Amino acid sequence: MISPKADSDLTPGVAVSFASAGLFRPFLVTTMWVSILISCRLARADEPVVAASDEPVAEQPASVDELTQQIDTAVDSQNAASGVPVVEQADPDVILRRTTLDLAGRIPTAREREWYLQLPAEQRRQLLVDRLLGLPDFEFHLRNSLDELLLPNRPNDGEFREYLLTAVREQRSWSQMFREMMLAAPAEGPEKGAAQFLKSRVRELDDLTNDTAVMFFGVNISCAKCHDHPLVADWKQDHYYGMQAFFNRTFSSKKNDLLEKPFGSVRFKTTEGEDRDAALMFLTGAVVADQTPEYTDEERKQLEEKIRNLEQKDDAETVPVSFSPRQALIDAALSDEEQLYLARNIVNRTWERLLGTGIVDPPDQMHSGNPASHPELLRSLARDLVAHDYDLRRLIRGIVLSQAYSRSGRWTSESVPPGSQTFAVGASRAMTPRQLAASIVVASRSAESWPTVEETAANPEEWLKRRTDLENQANGWMREFEQPGEDFQIAVDEALFFSNSERVQNDLLRDGGDRIVGAVKAAQTPEQAAELLWAVVNNRSPDEDELQIVREWISVEDEQQRLTQVQSLVWALLAGAEFRFNY
Repeated sequence: MISPKADSDLTPGVAVSFASAGLFRPFLVTTMWVSILISCRLARADEPVVAASDEPVAEQPASVDELTQQIDTAVDSQNAASGVPVVEQADPDVILRRTTLDLAGRIPTAREREWYLQLPAEQRRQLLVDRLLGLPDFEFHLRNSLDELLLPNRPNDGEFREYLLTAVREQRSWSQMFREMMLAAPAEGPEKGAAQFLKSRVRELDDLTNDTAVMFFGVNISCAKCHDHPLVADWKQDHYYGMQAFFNRTFSSKKNDLLEKPFGSVRFKTTEGEDRDAALMFLTGAVVADQTPEYTDEERKQLEEKIRNLEQKDDAETVPVSFSPRQALIDAALSDEEQLYLARNIVNRTWERLLGTGIVDPPDQMHSGNPASHPELLRSLARDLVAHDYDLRRLIRGIVLSQAYSRSGRWTSESVPPGSQTFAVGASRAMTPRQLAASIVVASRSAESWPTVEETAANPEEWLKRRTDLENQANGWMREFEQPGEDFQIAVDEALFFSNSERVQNDLLRDGGDRIVGAVKAAQTPEQAAELLWAVVNNRSPDEDELQIVREWISVEDEQQRLTQVQSLVWALLAGAEFRFNY
């Protein structure tokens, strides 16, 4: 049975979350039981995927509304043909919270909730999505999402993050961003950060080769290095070393510029023991002609000396390059009209981020042995992306307005839930560190400390300042939280941090006029306190059981004891499973 407190179920072990850490401040000792009582339970449906339908899907819709309709037609028709039951749409509070987390990177404020619930029901979602896409919040969150995808091991690389934010704000196409990151040209200002994807991997050719294949094309070819892939017929050694050949000439100068040598090849030994020079081969099997000019032995020696100087001296002479393998990779990827690896991968990654599971799952296994759950839909979305200049905003808007995106996470039937790739039930997703960090800052402040929707619209520059400040505050908190992966469980360090950190006590639970603790403490009745607290932290109204908890918990006359009880209650909600997840 699913808890009515959220539109989903929590996996066993997460429900006790922070409350089970066992180490608490004095005012938190009994809070463990409050946290357990008010925590929701989430569940993930990981059953086998129903076979994909052969029904074709119309391609290249003219409008975003048609793109949304295409998504729902493909998902619904396949479920209907397979006899998969589909749950109802989520309630308005859940859709508001889910969409705001996915587009703004934070929970909604209580004032945003008031605005949303007053809108005409038939226009709510479109008005919400349009508003969020127009806020600087969207730009920050899309930047953060791309950063988490492309540089997961360096979450605080300032140059790369500044480049991504600039690119998102200027609404550069995904193809342009790909080109800029692969060219990695020396630059000043935000543009120099584009080189960080390659720079962070340039000393490990294998990492550079496979990470590019995985993160831009959805293909993990690492198992094809020593032999043809043992499980996937698509990937041969020629593919692995063909991709490596695009990066083999790349090196870093003493000035930390990313350059290419004028010549150089990749030689490998096949499983039959044959020594072979790798061709410049893209994942489609297309071979790029190597247009490197012929050099005499003397010319090679002179060029090699110049390259050594570049690696060792700041004022070394630049080596002219007439043929760039990385430029050849860009051209091969953008001319791929059949497999559409670049477009299909970012469509699939975006779908996975917004719906919890990719159309191809895992997302780095895009090959014939791991077919998409909805192959025609994936191809059509990829073609639409290419046709509209790799516009990520259009893609995101089309997905989040679909009924597939806004389904409830409740599965009340006694039957086994359908598989996650049916997209018949809403998925529960743990917040990323930056989402969680921004959300706890929002939730710890009083409702009145945030502007109304009308005030934000009237003074966008002021909101930009507030949102920038929120992003900076989140940067200080996010280091305490774990990046969620598959089968995510709360880390011990994170649980202990919430239980013992003086920052939590002195900031999130501080008694002040601009804090939720102060606002709840000042409420005239327990019912008002509960309505306020749940609206700010959990973005919904409390149910009767929760109202009763609040009545019993804070109905004390002693002012200091009441403050302690309110702090314990706020802590329980912030540290609870319902807050930690996007459902």
